Amino acid sequence: MVEGTKKKIEVLNPACTNNAVARVPLAPRTFQSLEGKTVYLVDIGWGGPEAAYDVFQIVAERLKTRFPGITAKVVRKNGFFAADDPELWEEVREKGDAAILGISC
Repeated sequence: MVEGTKKKIEVLNPACTNNAVARVPLAPRTFQSLEGKTVYLVDIGWGGPEAAYDVFQIVAERLKTRFPGITAKVVRKNGFFAADDPELWEEVREKGDAAILGISC
């Protein structure tokens, strides 16, 4: 710093404002029932290949217990968690009625 000059600093305030964000309504329900539907549970692989798969298997079993007429299919997305998997998405479009994507650790 040159003698006689003042040093300036910039301070950012991390506090939230009180302004509410615009709310977006939930999408309308596509089905009145899950009877006869196929639901894909997609493990995207975040946290590694074994981080969440068993959780998805438990969710699939719970879905089958709660909705006996559905097929719950647990699948793993190929590649890095943020990478695209066009083959899987095509399978879900062709053979599935709904999908749950998620992570767990």
